[in-house]
Amino acid sequence: MRQRRDPNRLPPAFVAALGVVPVALVVVFYLFPLTALIGRALGPGGLRGLGDTASSLLTPQMGRVVWFTAWQAAISTVATLIVGLAPAYVIARYRFVGRQFLLAALTAVFVLPTVVMGAAFIAVMPGPLERSVWAILGAHIVFNLAVVVRLVGATWQHLDPRLESAAATLGAGPLRVLWHITLPILRPALAAAAAIIWLFTFTSFGVVRVLGGPGRTTLEVEIWRRATQLGDISAAALLSLAQLAVLIALVAWSLRTQRRSQVSLSLLPQRPQRRPRTGTERAAVYTIAAATAAVVLTPLATMALRSLRSPDGFSLAAWTNLGSSEIRPGIRLGIDPWSAIGSSLQSALWATVLAVVIGGLAALAIDTAGARGRILDAGLMLPLATSAVTIGFGMLIAFARPPIDWRAQWWLIPIGHALVAVPFVVRTTLGVLASVDPRLRAAAATLGAGPIRAWREVVVPFLWRPLVISAGLAAAISLGEFGATSFLSRRGTETLPIIIERLLSRTGTVLQAQAFALATILAVLTTATVAAVDALIASREDPVDAHRR
Repeated sequence: MRQRRDPNRLPPAFVAALGVVPVALVVVFYLFPLTALIGRALGPGGLRGLGDTASSLLTPQMGRVVWFTAWQAAISTVATLIVGLAPAYVIARYRFVGRQFLLAALTAVFVLPTVVMGAAFIAVMPGPLERSVWAILGAHIVFNLAVVVRLVGATWQHLDPRLESAAATLGAGPLRVLWHITLPILRPALAAAAAIIWLFTFTSFGVVRVLGGPGRTTLEVEIWRRATQLGDISAAALLSLAQLAVLIALVAWSLRTQRRSQVSLSLLPQRPQRRPRTGTERAAVYTIAAATAAVVLTPLATMALRSLRSPDGFSLAAWTNLGSSEIRPGIRLGIDPWSAIGSSLQSALWATVLAVVIGGLAALAIDTAGARGRILDAGLMLPLATSAVTIGFGMLIAFARPPIDWRAQWWLIPIGHALVAVPFVVRTTLGVLASVDPRLRAAAATLGAGPIRAWREVVVPFLWRPLVISAGLAAAISLGEFGATSFLSRRGTETLPIIIERLLSRTGTVLQAQAFALATILAVLTTATVAAVDALIASREDPVDAHRR
């Protein structure tokens, strides 16, 4: 018996058309550069050349780089979890004055460019510690606190308080309740937060470039150094591939560990926060909140203040001379800060447009293609598991020879930024598409609309909110992107993070004040972008919520 055709099913040619551009992006700007990277690592000697390159990397210096990369990531992860537990608990359980501000401040710091965080810790640390491992660890902790607060706090809101109360009734003290009751239940959330933080700190580039030195180099920085300063392209390519393999293996291990660590206890629906009742509770809540706010905001405030410092005291010279190549008699920048601001805004605009359009098309293709859409979904997630340094390095190698010598093209930078941002657009949009009631399309078909028109009238209106959120996120990613841009930028196309790092690498109060001024501008641009998106979202009603009502 012939099956009836599903009236909601879109024509296969239409679904394929939705996925053409996203597939082209992955193939041309990710898989092709990755293939070029593999070819460069092998070299003209094939496997023999690969063995020679690998042998050249087996040195004590390279061992120190690997060791530093591993242990600083481990310590940063553990320290961030420890520091973040207290604010995660307070924000999850209590309602107090300043709660929303504290949560917004943690989120804003998390989306700040890594170069800004590096500049902030140069500003706040004492002279001998400005460029030290302590500055690196501190920057990583502050930068990633929002991960702990968001992930662990979200689970903490669902915990059954009767478990803790029962343990306290049986004589267990607060620390014993925390260790034996609360932490085991929070283990999956802690594992997820640890995996994300470890991934960020293991692939740390901007923070280590700014705050590290010759003896404090991560694999990311070593790849950049060998490729751009030593000209050892084959070794840099091999290091990129080795790091990618390690990241994939450790992410897979982390996911497996998270599944094993899940507990079978049922969580309650989200509990509303309550006000602290006793004097002790109020003191503890406001002390933790104030200390967290101080840890997060003090480096940024100090950075802004140091932009007003000059050899003669406080001065606005660093700000008033932003458009001049000579900031003091005989001291020339050799760079154009206003041009860098323009390049950053231009790259962010184009990267946002590309990421939203390509990510939106990809999400629609994945949602409508069914099981076949999983292949596209997995392909678009690949850049998320690859460091930006590897992406930029691969693009530099792949597009370095005619007829596709695109190294001098200005649009290569926004494409690299969009490649990093597209996975976030897809993940944000797919969640909303999955919530659209299929009965709405069936009703439209009943009223005479064809599959494409029913899809356009019913599904597409739900996209504005996730795409606006994604646009803000893509713009913030582009404004602060430093890893890929370090390989792709050329004279005249330098973005703000590149200029800030160059100024911070020079000596002198005047030049550092200029760097702090530009870092403050970049921080304000990034924060304002995210805040504008939040305000736009809050001002309009979500079609999903309207439909549910």
